[in-house]
Amino acid sequence: MPRQARLEIPGIPLHLTQRGVNRCAIFLDDDDCRHYLRLLRESAGSHGLEVHAYVLMGNHVHLLVSSGEPGKVSLAMRQLGQACVTGFNRRHRRTVTLWEGRFKSCLVDSDRYLLTAYRYIELNPVRAAMVEKPEHHHWSSVHANLALCDDPLVTPHACFMAMGDTRQLRAEAYRTWLEQGVSDDELIAIRRYLQQERAFGSKRFQAMAEKTLGRPVSVRRPGRPSRDDEGGGI
Repeated sequence: MPRQARLEIPGIPLHLTQRGVNRCAIFLDDDDCRHYLRLLRESAGSHGLEVHAYVLMGNHVHLLVSSGEPGKVSLAMRQLGQACVTGFNRRHRRTVTLWEGRFKSCLVDSDRYLLTAYRYIELNPVRAAMVEKPEHHHWSSVHANLALCDDPLVTPHACFMAMGDTRQLRAEAYRTWLEQGVSDDELIAIRRYLQQERAFGSKRFQAMAEKTLGRPVSVRRPGRPSRDDEGGGI
């Protein structure tokens, strides 16, 4: 049975995640992390992707990206994934696969939904009890988004830019947003939409995406769906 095409709409951000096979480590040291980010910059540049947020964890990654052309995200991730496997296997003298199947992705609505995805991604190391504050984790876009350093990989989304008129004001507003944390409902919603690869957003956004793509984009829930199950909610 052929695989279903990715949910990709030009200009609409995608939240992506990819795990190591059997949840094994995909980053064994800092050199692995640096290598991944270099390959991500290359694949993003080759296919016109903008990377808004990212975090590298021990056995998985999260990315928030957008593209102006359909299909480019999938092409970029294919290039990135294949190059990572080749480099990782060569460096660590192994031959087995690295990834646990294809990456997962979901479309993300603008405004609060998008900023919630930003926050979810960059607070991953805190939720995993790896660090106390997100900026203590080195391999994350949070340093650029908090104006702590320049990161050529990161392109702020228009919704992020709207948080303030200057970089410093945006950083202050974003730090306040991060400090609010991710609620349990937001965690459940984001994970569900990622797992089912749907459209995370308002009912209006989902209606637009469904009409554009000609396929369902809201999550499927156990049992008979009710009206309250229609739409994103966070």
